[in-house]
Amino acid sequence: MGSSLTLIGVPWFVLETTGSAGRAGVVAFCATLPIVVSALIGGPVIDRIGRRRVSVASDLVCGVAVAAIPLLHYADALAFWMLCALMAVSGLLHTPGNTARYVLVPDLAKYAGTTLARAASLFDAVSRGARMAGAALAGVLIALVGAETVLLLDAATFLTSALLIAFGIRGLRAAEPRKAAKPVSLRAYRAELREGYAYLLSNRLLLAIVVMVLFMNGTDQGWNAVLLPVHASTELGGARDIGLLTALFGAGGLTGALLYGAFGHRYSRRAVFTVCVVLCGAPRYVVAALTGTTLPLAVTMALSGLAGGVLNPVLTTVIYGSVPDELRSRVSGVLTAGGELAMPVGGLAAGLLVESAGARGALLAMGGVYLLATLSPLVFPAWRTMDGVGTEAGTGGTAAEAAVPSPAA
Repeated sequence: MGSSLTLIGVPWFVLETTGSAGRAGVVAFCATLPIVVSALIGGPVIDRIGRRRVSVASDLVCGVAVAAIPLLHYADALAFWMLCALMAVSGLLHTPGNTARYVLVPDLAKYAGTTLARAASLFDAVSRGARMAGAALAGVLIALVGAETVLLLDAATFLTSALLIAFGIRGLRAAEPRKAAKPVSLRAYRAELREGYAYLLSNRLLLAIVVMVLFMNGTDQGWNAVLLPVHASTELGGARDIGLLTALFGAGGLTGALLYGAFGHRYSRRAVFTVCVVLCGAPRYVVAALTGTTLPLAVTMALSGLAGGVLNPVLTTVIYGSVPDELRSRVSGVLTAGGELAMPVGGLAAGLLVESAGARGALLAMGGVYLLATLSPLVFPAWRTMDGVGTEAGTGGTAAEAAVPSPAA
């Protein structure tokens, strides 16, 4: 929920204080580049320190960084470079915490005695439901009390998350530090890191999905950080409409995730994924570019969210059933880095496109990129193996088995 507050609050704060779409893109770049860096190198660290400890520490540092933005602004001491630096710190520490929680789900599902597919669907549904509520709350609160207060609330949610994990995840062996077979050294660290990359490069399906998710996440970052805020401020009703549209997308995603959890196992995973991935992205950009009212885009966002809600449970189920526990943190870190590699460029490119080609041109250009990326399951043969990857709870594959990357943001 707090992530939705920042997702809407920070771009709106930048537009309010600078009036520049280009600067909003720069802030998005600074916030997302460290995400990729930490994902690239952080997997072995998570295992050595312990997933619970990493999650708690990540939330505490991120909370302080986010809270510093409005506090410095109130003191009239917030320079633009400080905003960029604080967002970079938040991005650098946020990903290890997310990864640490994400990789615990198979063990928690086993502990709860439920299937992995249901656990993955519930995990994604709760996330989407929280983002939906956070987006709606952000839109209202920005209009009522300002973006600065919204960021302070996000800092409070980081603290809440840290407390929940610190005291709620106890006695779970997978959450604690893992004893290294070799002494801690740079050579051992490189060897562990290399295992994650080797796992990624050994499977064509894995590579195909990583590349597709890379383009999806890059264009989505441009949409969230620049294109939607600019469109809402010039054509729609401002921050409230951003909250409404994002909430509708989240509501659709929540519904899609729950439907897949209940009925998805009856259908071909590849067929469902292929249809939904095409419908979840490009239509938003086209409708926003061709209309200047809220209703058509609201309907499109709800339907796109419904399709998008299916994607994460599909990918999550496959990766949990394929990647062995001893490699899960490392592989998830590499997969996250691969999927988010274009996010820094996406926000920056969107800001530059708006200033050079206008909002409509930027929307159509990035929507075209999104469409081409999501057509890949119809083109490349590697996707045909998607239905054959294991899905049972607690089965975690061997290092030689297929895997898929972390789901799209």
